Amino acid sequence: MQTLLETADIDRLRTALTGAGFTAEGIAARLGPQASADAGRHDFRAALRGTGSGDPLDTLIRLFICGQTEPEEAVAAALHPLPLPAARAAGLVTLADGGLAAGVDLEPYGDWWVLSDLPAQPGRQLPADHVLGVGGASTTLAAATVRRPVGSALDLGTGCGVQALHLSTHARHVTATDLSPRALRFAATTAALNGLSWELLQGDMLAPVEGRQFDLVVSNPPFVVGPGLATHVYRDSGRAGDGVCAELAAASPKLLAPGGTLQFLANWVHVRGEDWEDRVAGWFAGTGMDVWAIQREVSDPLDYVRLWLADASEKHDAQRAADWLDWFAAHDITAIGFGLVTARNSGKDDPSVVCEDLRQQVQAPLGDRVAEWFTRRDWLDSRDESQLLAARYRRADGLQLRQEATMGDDGWLVDRQFLAMPEGLRWVEEIDPLILALVSGANGHLTLADQLALLAAAHDAPTEALTQALLPVLDHLVERGLLLPQ
Repeated sequence: MQTLLETADIDRLRTALTGAGFTAEGIAARLGPQASADAGRHDFRAALRGTGSGDPLDTLIRLFICGQTEPEEAVAAALHPLPLPAARAAGLVTLADGGLAAGVDLEPYGDWWVLSDLPAQPGRQLPADHVLGVGGASTTLAAATVRRPVGSALDLGTGCGVQALHLSTHARHVTATDLSPRALRFAATTAALNGLSWELLQGDMLAPVEGRQFDLVVSNPPFVVGPGLATHVYRDSGRAGDGVCAELAAASPKLLAPGGTLQFLANWVHVRGEDWEDRVAGWFAGTGMDVWAIQREVSDPLDYVRLWLADASEKHDAQRAADWLDWFAAHDITAIGFGLVTARNSGKDDPSVVCEDLRQQVQAPLGDRVAEWFTRRDWLDSRDESQLLAARYRRADGLQLRQEATMGDDGWLVDRQFLAMPEGLRWVEEIDPLILALVSGANGHLTLADQLALLAAAHDAPTEALTQALLPVLDHLVERGLLLPQ
């Protein structure tokens, strides 16, 4: 795959960036914590005040981080040994009034550099083939990915290559695809600049890897929900509604090797009279996949349309907005959900499919929480009732009891009780006194059968009836990690 620069010039650029200290660590050290934080919010005042020396690092910060025009001589010195004509020919820098400006977004990202198109500018509509850089969606997916060693990994819709960079840390072979040849040029340059080698394939969705299977597939697909128009390749799939996500889900059995995992960001529609959980679960009907889909955000149609029109600097296109909103109304779409879908080719006869709202704050890294969820789900699915009863359980560390109470004539009266995890996924579960008694007694010493027998005697209830009532509750509490098997 062709890169923006020749191989030798990529090596020279890497030498220049390394020599100047133009890395995430080097920039943070030069700017300091406050100026770095401000720059992350696009407030570059402090960064500009602190980078006036004219040395290579200051010049590169002002050029590529702050978006300033810098003198040609200073830019040439900062990019040395990369010749300035080569940098200009590749579009790395461009002529501007008073010197040179950045022509691409060159961003230090962790221990890497990422190249992409410059972000949107006020009043300038993004071109159809715009290639996004590191953004909120890409970092969300990166943080949510399960980081276990795998043989083969696929980044479906790689864009500039952010997910492929992360996959390179734990996959022996990385394949990355994209519909956009322009995106693949950026991804190829990102790979080469970081000394990495990926298999890069051009084509729509699954077409470039037809007939192949992978141990891990990640995707930040063009998931934007709408009438099927494809005006911007980074966000629009050309499929109507949430069809692109349904298509990816349905392909999971052919795409994943045995035991393989698929993780992708998705949007789904909330249709009047239907449950969104049923819709997302329906994407995987008949696939045999274990699935955990978590909804992180919900937007109403008006806010959704405004968001995506503004994203491509189209916010003043009133007709486009009206047509989009009319399409939502015609299809009884009341809201759009955003979240993470994880599916695993577990080979189970009766796979688990769980879709749930998780809009509470989640403690990073989410990828570890996803892995733990599937581990607990596997434990539950591999045991019958007698084995569940014979097991011992303990309360999760840090588990809290929260109560809502009303003051009455006789003092405080508890109205509702909740179990809450202050860390991790921060679950909050409303419980009744019987469940509280079960959890309170889970210290890892007694089997569940013994606990239930004690509860039955204390409440003068038949043990069998109590067992059948509490086993589904146990399943739920273990799945969420509030109770842990010993």
